[in-house]
Amino acid sequence: MTDNGKKTITVQQIRSAIRRPEVQTQTLKGLGLNKLHRTRTLEDTPAVRGMIAKVQHLVRVVE
Repeated sequence: MTDNGKKTITVQQIRSAIRRPEVQTQTLKGLGLNKLHRTRTLEDTPAVRGMIAKVQHLVRVVE
């Protein structure tokens, strides 16, 4: 939880986007992930959850 009361979610890229469909590469870029082991803390919204679901085999949600 951030100081303004909005929930956040932290995701880390654990697999490469090489040899993946372009849609998945663009989804990773939209999440702010484009290199291995990069982490981003994002606002926990349905849109972000949907993006994570599309590339769930490439990322990990960090608790």
